[in-house]
Amino acid sequence: MQAYYALPAAGNYHTAPHALRQRGYRLCDQCGAAENPSVSRFRLCGGCMTTQYCSPTCQKIHWPSHKAICTHTMDQVAVAKQQVQQQLAPTDPTANLAKNLRKFTSAYASLLGWAGFQALQLKRIPSNIRQNALLIELDPVPHPESHRRFTIAATHIVPRTYICDPLVIADIQRREERCRANGGIGTAVILIQCGTVSQVMPVEVDPPAKISWDVREDWEDVLCHYVDNGKLEFKPRSTTQRGVYYG
Repeated sequence: MQAYYALPAAGNYHTAPHALRQRGYRLCDQCGAAENPSVSRFRLCGGCMTTQYCSPTCQKIHWPSHKAICTHTMDQVAVAKQQVQQQLAPTDPTANLAKNLRKFTSAYASLLGWAGFQALQLKRIPSNIRQNALLIELDPVPHPESHRRFTIAATHIVPRTYICDPLVIADIQRREERCRANGGIGTAVILIQCGTVSQVMPVEVDPPAKISWDVREDWEDVLCHYVDNGKLEFKPRSTTQRGVYYG
């Protein structure tokens, strides 16, 4: 079994219907406020570079409970980086694999969450959220833009037990409890992996009745199309007889 490097959410988001909580917007990990990019962007934790906050105040309040997973994440990043650099030449563009993977996951948070929602069939079978996760395997490619340094190699549905790191499991559980307390069905888990380096992305999901996403059987083709073309903006543009057009 491959070793893996696990992180908490790089872009957890919510799908609640009111104006500010639009599809793909991040949630503050302290107060649960939704990001409104037209007003201000959330700040990432400077240590793990994955957990996000709406203000320095929320970041300070959350630190005592976040410290353990943050320190664990930084340690795992350091180990993964050292292992990769021992295998690759310093000039190899894939040498900083862990950092590139975090940037990739954050850049494509909305797309990856949508793919997980479709792959797990949460619109039709919400209970799948408790048993399974979507594993997305990546291959590294050289590219000057950080979000284009990977291509999709394969996707798999795996059991949630694929994640065995206790701190990461506890972080996912915390998000699930928060989501269900707010009326959601739980936290969908997307695993993004490249070789022995991987990242865990939990996504808090509303009840199916509140979710406007259509059911798409071609979700894997859509995922590959966006990643291969470096398209970062992912949201529905229009609805036609052939389905919803994303752009």
